[in-house]
Amino acid sequence: MLLELKRIDVPPGHKVRFTDVSWLEFETILEELGEHRAARIAYDRGTLEIMTPLPEHEVDKVFIGDFIKALLEELDIEFYPLGSTTFKNELMKQGIEPDDCFYIENEAAVRGKDRLDLTSDPPPDLALEIDVTSRTHPKIYAALGVPELWRFEKGKLQINLLESGQYVESELSPHFPNLPIKEIIPEYLKRVKTEGRNKTMKAFRTWVKEQIANADV
Repeated sequence: MLLELKRIDVPPGHKVRFTDVSWLEFETILEELGEHRAARIAYDRGTLEIMTPLPEHEVDKVFIGDFIKALLEELDIEFYPLGSTTFKNELMKQGIEPDDCFYIENEAAVRGKDRLDLTSDPPPDLALEIDVTSRTHPKIYAALGVPELWRFEKGKLQINLLESGQYVESELSPHFPNLPIKEIIPEYLKRVKTEGRNKTMKAFRTWVKEQIANADV
């Protein structure tokens, strides 16, 4: 398997799938691939998928992640961002690497940890997937117990909340219940690409502060 992987070149926007991959093989593959790589992985009870994202996928991931951080900072909510950390649970035979993720309620439980194992650590409170390459695996996130999954696809943001083991689409995020996240983030993402990052981030933070001030009135 490792020899096969070293010979495979996955072009951006494409993915390859392997079946009958044991958990031990999965762990070994992760170690061989290393942490500093472009490819992302998903593992679901013996099926391993390796995907290389498109450039626009990475751009959207970075900017939406910046908006989430700005929201949490302006709302003075402590959080711990872990990017594309590999989350796995051997008992459930599941593993996934989100495009971005955030510990919010469980921030203190993982603060300072470099490696996480969901057999003992809590899952991230919020995960983000950019679905340019149709990569999202909601069943894996649900099995791992991630309570909130954001999926961005074709300019639209979808908020999914875990209820009774399945994701249900929601108009609002419980982390930002008074803010029209679904509409405002895609709007500011478009502005980033025409007005520039710094100008747009300043405008976004100003908007958030105005929402907070109005809510306090």
